[in-house]
Amino acid sequence: MLVRLDNVAVGYGGSALLEGVSFQVERGDFLAIVGPNGGGKTTIFRTLLGVLPPVSGRRDQPGPLRVGYVPQRDHVDALWPLTTFEVALMGRYAGLGVGKGPGPDDRAKVQGALERVGIAELAPLPFRTLSGGQRQRTLIARALAADPDLLALDEPTNGMDPAAELSALDILRALHRTGSLAVVMVSHRLEAVANYARRLAFVDKDKGLFRIGTLDEMLTEEALGALYGRAVAVRQEGGRRFVYPTAEGSA
Repeated sequence: MLVRLDNVAVGYGGSALLEGVSFQVERGDFLAIVGPNGGGKTTIFRTLLGVLPPVSGRRDQPGPLRVGYVPQRDHVDALWPLTTFEVALMGRYAGLGVGKGPGPDDRAKVQGALERVGIAELAPLPFRTLSGGQRQRTLIARALAADPDLLALDEPTNGMDPAAELSALDILRALHRTGSLAVVMVSHRLEAVANYARRLAFVDKDKGLFRIGTLDEMLTEEALGALYGRAVAVRQEGGRRFVYPTAEGSA
C-alpha cells in the first residue's frame, strides 16, 4: 500500500465538504476520480496527496512516497521562456538538495522521460511553441523525471480535442503497463477514463456521494444513476466503452 484514507472528511478550514471517504492506493493501481466540476474530486485528490489535511479521519502513508504531479495544463504559464527539456528538468529539482544543480544523471533521466512520452525530438524547442498536446506530454515527462511511485494528474485531458485526448490517455496506459507505477487522475470525463482506469471513484459533494470500485462494479445502471441522477447506458463499440445519459426508458 502506498497511501490510504480511512473514514476521512475532506474540506477546507475545518469545514467538511464530504464525509466517509475511505480507500487506498496500491502499487500498480490505476484509479480515476470522476465527478462534476466543483463536486469535490480535487479536494479528495489533494487530501490523498497530503496537500490538504483531513478535517477528520486518518491519512496513512506507511513509507516515503515519491509523487510525480501533473497540474491542469491551463494552470501552467505557456509563455515560460524555457525549452521543453528545461521544463521537464524541473521534475528533478525536488530531489537535488539545497544549493545543488542538476548533473549528467539528472539530464539523462529527463531525456529518458521525454522519450517515454514520445517527444524527445522536441527537447530543444521553446515550450511556448508547442501544441496543447505536446505541452501536456512535457508536463507528464516532468512528473516522470522525479522517478515517482505515484503519478498524480489533475484533469489531464481538459480542453483537448478528441484525438489529443486519446493520445494522452494512451500514453498514460503505456506508462502504467511498464511496471509498478500507480496512476491516480481526476477527471470529469467518465467516458474517456472508463477505457483506461482499473478502478473508478464517483464523487459529488452536493449528493453526499463517494463510491469506489472496479470498472465492472461502477459501470452499472445503479452506480451511474447515483452519479448522474438519471438513466445511463453503457455500450461496447469497437472494443471501447461508451457512456450515454439517456431519456427514461430508452437505455
